[in-house]
Amino acid sequence: MQDAKINKYNNQKEQKKFQKKWSQLPYAGEVELPKGIDPTAGSGPLYFMKRSRGGEFVSLDGKNIRFTIQHPGNIDFCKELSIVKDVLNNITLQQRKIAEYWGEGPATKQWTPIIDRLLDTYEFTPVQSARVLAAVQAGISDAFVITWYYKYLWDVPRPNQLDKKLLTAICTPKFPAYPSGHSVISGTAEVILSYFFPPEAERLKKLAEENSISRLYGGVHFSVDLSEGLRLGRQIGRFIVDILRNQLDSNRNPIDIPVKQDLYANLNPPPYDQVIPYPARVRACDLPLLPEE
Repeated sequence: MQDAKINKYNNQKEQKKFQKKWSQLPYAGEVELPKGIDPTAGSGPLYFMKRSRGGEFVSLDGKNIRFTIQHPGNIDFCKELSIVKDVLNNITLQQRKIAEYWGEGPATKQWTPIIDRLLDTYEFTPVQSARVLAAVQAGISDAFVITWYYKYLWDVPRPNQLDKKLLTAICTPKFPAYPSGHSVISGTAEVILSYFFPPEAERLKKLAEENSISRLYGGVHFSVDLSEGLRLGRQIGRFIVDILRNQLDSNRNPIDIPVKQDLYANLNPPPYDQVIPYPARVRACDLPLLPEE
């Protein structure tokens, strides 16, 4: 009887911990509450959409946009944390390499050389190249604004806030978890680039999914952060592609003529080497990390 009471008390205590917000829990190894990075970015300017007076995301002609992302109140983060622990307890050298590669620098860093390689391989003209770069980077910017809106709206904790003994493979960013920024922008970049380069769509999909899963390998995100982030990013990408596809030149012809012949662009990774090397920051923090291999 006494054991049952103790278990019930522990379960209630555990549940209360999972109900706390990112802003209410210190990171593992820290005592102070986290201070958010770019907390107002969710109210920033947009390129392919806008905000209504009520703050809703709407199309440029004023139609409401409904993003299909699961509310975190419906997610079992106790189960999600167990997934993170299992991954970190069984992590491989290859998974650590993937986590460190995609986690180095801002989430946009690894997509830039992918875009450049596509433009070079398919010999896009200067004007075409500028349009691709503008569309992808503006799309990513919109994706970040939307992601940051949801991150600070829902204030979901990171894995190492729910388990103070958790050793992650890379440093945990100092902003809320849900949804994953890497996942959202990867889904967006994948869809927009696949519009311009259809033969490369499957490879781009695999890169987006690897970037996304790298955050679970790193121990800095829950699995649901990734799946919902990719889904949201792809929805944003499709919204943007619909706009691009309907843009016409002065002769009323489509501006874009997506390539048809597959030239098999050599897209990194692999290898998992930074295209522009600089001092690594992915493990440069005072948080508890897995030992170096």
